[in-house]
Amino acid sequence: MKNFVEELKWRGMIHDITPGTEEELKKGQMSAYVGIDPTGDSLHIGHLVSIMILKHFQACGNKPYALVGGATGMIGDPSMKSAERNLLDEQTLAHNVKCIKEQLGKFLDFESDAPNKAELVNNYDWMKDYTFINFTRDIGKLITVNYMMSKDSVKKRLSRDSSEGMSFTEFTYQLLQGYDFLYLYEHENVRLQLGGADQWGNITTGTELIRRVLGKEAYALTCPLITKADGGKFGKTEKGNIWLDPERTTPYQFYQFWLNVSDDDAERYIKIFTMLDRETIEAAISEHRADPGRRTLQKLLAKEVTVMVHSEAEYEKAVAASQMLFGKSTSEELRKLDEKTFLAVFDGVPTFEIDKAKLPCGVLDLLAVETSIFPSKGEARKMIQGNGFSINKDKFTDPNAQVGEADIIDGKYILAQKGKKDYYIIIVK
Repeated sequence: MKNFVEELKWRGMIHDITPGTEEELKKGQMSAYVGIDPTGDSLHIGHLVSIMILKHFQACGNKPYALVGGATGMIGDPSMKSAERNLLDEQTLAHNVKCIKEQLGKFLDFESDAPNKAELVNNYDWMKDYTFINFTRDIGKLITVNYMMSKDSVKKRLSRDSSEGMSFTEFTYQLLQGYDFLYLYEHENVRLQLGGADQWGNITTGTELIRRVLGKEAYALTCPLITKADGGKFGKTEKGNIWLDPERTTPYQFYQFWLNVSDDDAERYIKIFTMLDRETIEAAISEHRADPGRRTLQKLLAKEVTVMVHSEAEYEKAVAASQMLFGKSTSEELRKLDEKTFLAVFDGVPTFEIDKAKLPCGVLDLLAVETSIFPSKGEARKMIQGNGFSINKDKFTDPNAQVGEADIIDGKYILAQKGKKDYYIIIVK
């Protein structure tokens, strides 16, 4: 089996690690967990670093636990947050947990009979009957307020405008996360917690609790918070997060995100977000540096991540969709696109509306009267006769032809194209 810590080191995936962690891992199979906040019913690519670490952990022969914070999700983690988050009800959390497990199943083996198969646990199961009095008596007395105040996540929140402050609810978060570690240590022999660099304070509160309650050593390993080379926030676009749920972010949009990262980011991301081995990655980086214009590294990165998160079939559809704007796609390929992908591909394209009752309609009237795709029928006629106009990727060469219901895609769209790059969508109402 590969050395887990060495594997993460060359990939640039270690930020902090407690002394003795690597030596402990060398002794044999170990159990570790990552905490995942179930405040939504889909993970986004900001979660991917921790999930990939857990995936590597399992690939190195160890047993991974994914902990969804059904209890802590009702409170909210103050780490790196500027404001307190909304609290969720039990029904919403149960739905979110179910959806998250399905997504995690694409990365981790939950189903096999292997001794290191992944486990999903929910801290609501052990917190729901734990009374406030018992928790403060058993756990609260073990960690001082001075210790809790020294954590960066607390200090940063308290140093902000005093009108925001931090509620007692959020202040207790690190105790609850620390107790999760203690509980999993006692009941599942989980001796290592993994997470993002912003979780170091919460994780080490857990190692301290274990030391004080059990007199035993626990371990911590965190990964860097991923940023873009230009300093921008990773995983965010103008439209928000890049989600793993295809209903929120289509596989085409997902593929495009990775395809469009910078050269510097592609060199880092291919190590972090794929399972490709070192030799393959270094060869791909060398090939890319020799001819950056071909974007071979971005294409490889986009393929690997899209296949892992969605599927080979969805990746192939995304590639085909990507060629719609610039490649020699056919009308048949255009009609295969689902509506969400169609709209994603042609996002930002000028749109016009036409009443369905007006179809069939002469193409010149459609382009210069019912819409203003062309300023005049004369200009429309000239381009059509010059073989420079298409409808739904089919060349349109007869200026006297009609456009009818057979030309409608998905029951509501007609795609008009002037020259090579100018697209227009006609929405049929």
